[in-house]
This record gives sequence, C-alpha cells and structure tokens, in this order.
Amino acid sequence: MPTANEAPRLYPALRYRNAAKMIDWLSEAFGFELRARYGEGDTIHHAELTFGSSMIMLGSARDDDYGKMVGDPGGGGGKSIYIAVDDADAAYAKAKTAGARIIQELVDRDYGSREFICLDPEGNVWSFGTYWPKAGEKA
Repeated sequence: MPTANEAPRLYPALRYRNAAKMIDWLSEAFGFELRARYGEGDTIHHAELTFGSSMIMLGSARDDDYGKMVGDPGGGGGKSIYIAVDDADAAYAKAKTAGARIIQELVDRDYGSREFICLDPEGNVWSFGTYWPKAGEKA
C-alpha cells in the first residue's frame, strides 16, 4: 500500500498538437520547469515538467495506438488539472500575462480557497487555488 511520504504516483499526461511550443508556454505561464524532453525536432515523444514536487507528462498528439486511446487534444470534456499554489493572485497575473484565457476570474470559495480557472492555448482546463489537500492529513 502506498504511503503519504513517498514520491507521487499520479502523473497527469497530456497530448498537444504543438507540444514543443506548449512546453515553453507552460513554463512561462504557470511556472513549470522542464525535467526531460525526448523527441525529434518539434515532435515530442515524451516530456516531463515539474511543479515543486509534482510533475506532468506530455507529448505530441500522434496517430498511434496510445493516441487513439486518449483521443485528440481539446474538446471532449472531462479534462482538468488543479494546481495548489501559495498565492492565487500571483499565479493569476502570471497566467494572464502569458495569454491564458481566463474562464473564471479569481474567487474566494466558502471552503477557504482563493482560485481561478483558465484555458491553455490548446483548450485544456487548468484550475489554480490555495486549497491544498495533503495525502497524509485527515480531511
């Protein structure tokens, strides 16, 4: 059984039409740092971007077996990533300056979180807020 003190086991994985460009954009807009990048030219087979102790994986949309399973980028609904931040206002300003499309302005939630929701250039939904559940703590 996994423990709360081990390295993360969940890694959201995204496919992008222009993954090479999105690596730079996600770094500028949201503060991700590139950990690994594999591919040829603008085709990204696999990349890892870190955010503190968390990580996402991404790659170029391709018409291969995995690409057929996950489907095309954008549309389709049901896809969203939440990022816990110390300062939602600073994250909002950075995302907006980089051109993120804000679809929900900053709001203070009744459960104590300050948050906003935006879209990246390829239509994925990103939520940022000060609510930060910790796996090792009681809800």
